[in-house]
Amino acid sequence: MQALATGFVVAIVGFFSSFPIFLAGVEAMGASPMQASSALMAGALAMGIAGIALAFWQKIPASCAWSTPGAALLAVSAPDPAGFSGAVGAFIVAGALAVIAGFWKPLVRLAQAVPAPITQGMLAGVLLPICFAPFRAVGDAPMVAVPILLTWFVVSRVWRLFAVPAAVLVTLILVVWHNGALPLPETVLTAPVWITPSFSVAGVIGLAVPLFIVTMATQNIPGASVLRSNGYQPPTGPFFAAVGAISILSAPFGAIATNLAAITAAMCADENAHSDPAKRYWAAVWAGLFYCLFGIFAAVVTFVAAAAPPLAMASLAGVALFAVFMNSAAGALSEPDTRESAALTFVITASGLTVFGIGGAVWGLLAGTIVHGLTHRVSR
Repeated sequence: MQALATGFVVAIVGFFSSFPIFLAGVEAMGASPMQASSALMAGALAMGIAGIALAFWQKIPASCAWSTPGAALLAVSAPDPAGFSGAVGAFIVAGALAVIAGFWKPLVRLAQAVPAPITQGMLAGVLLPICFAPFRAVGDAPMVAVPILLTWFVVSRVWRLFAVPAAVLVTLILVVWHNGALPLPETVLTAPVWITPSFSVAGVIGLAVPLFIVTMATQNIPGASVLRSNGYQPPTGPFFAAVGAISILSAPFGAIATNLAAITAAMCADENAHSDPAKRYWAAVWAGLFYCLFGIFAAVVTFVAAAAPPLAMASLAGVALFAVFMNSAAGALSEPDTRESAALTFVITASGLTVFGIGGAVWGLLAGTIVHGLTHRVSR
């Protein structure tokens, strides 16, 4: 019962704290409402099945998640010229890179070669425009934005993990208020939609590579570190390959990358999950089962989200990512040695620069890495 309760809390936090930005990411890439429902379902099933499989395989609390930073990256990136099928092609390439990284360590070292503050600067730059949304909405739709912001702030003072789920609940109340009743789709079960992928050089450079880097640097590697810090020894290579493989399999149904989780893995590895460390993996198993259950009913989530009052979902996505922005901004500027290059990465990424159809995240990462390399070469 202890592991089951922890697994349920993990699933609530993992799903309802990040689904708004997941939907924002796929919709920014051109997904239709049916494709967005399919994507949410496939993403939830992928992280549920991956978490169950890895936990049972190694008997460790290896919780998995969809790439929230990756979804944020998509939300502020220019869509692929081929539409959502081009984004799906990029998801497959990013998954393939994760598989290669699992078997070929130089690729992991290449991802790690970019200094962490620069990667954090890129992530902070991606998140900044999204975090603006709830505060801008205060002027345009105060009856919507203010309740969401106040709920998130007040609950975060008491129980930070449930601040965003509480804001989701308030948003649901606003949906009922806006529509006069709770809108429900004709069928509550989610229908999978196949999206035939298309591939392009611009999609690989502008979407797949940044998605791989941000997922590997901010999710997979920290996720493995959390498990090690709690006394477990995950086989990182096979784990990276496994989440990359399930990302490839779920991508044609619209799912963004699946990865090892950090925050929810820490919850599963905590003594609250089970008094016996050898049995804490059951918390990750239960969390995976609940993720799958949420995925089956993803059509309800997307239908209700589409019926939300204007700016409600944008406000919800902004508060959902504020803590991630705060941590990434702090990480970007924490080291004097990399502060200039990380700040440059942050500013270029946040500017929304697009050249040759490639978004600011790539140019920010490239500029920050070059400046860092030149600075170190001169200082030597």
